[in-house]
Amino acid sequence: QVELVESGGGLVQPGGSLRLSCAASRSILSFVYMGWYRQAPGKQRELVALVASGGGLTYADSMKGRFTISRDNAKNTVYLQMNNLKPEDTGVYYCNVKVRILPPLDYWGQGTQVTVSS
Repeated sequence: QVELVESGGGLVQPGGSLRLSCAASRSILSFVYMGWYRQAPGKQRELVALVASGGGLTYADSMKGRFTISRDNAKNTVYLQMNNLKPEDTGVYYCNVKVRILPPLDYWGQGTQVTVSS
């Protein structure tokens, strides 16, 4: 079992920045991936960014150049730095860890709201 606690969401104006944090209840060293997904109102949950155990990074196209994912293994925490935020970035952001690929085993955080509005 892995518990994930997200923080850092809030209301920000277009062009602003936020940093989300996701703290895991145990060591993240063995996780295959850690990442962030988001769900906008009326839309399906979508990938934002992933960081692999080996350090490889994956970003959704619309986030490239604006968002940066990173991990701090000593703090069992993954971060998402979001810059130049746009109204279409509004949604609930969820932290995800993939503990195992086969059979699949994932855990999700409770989500943190990000609202980009003037």
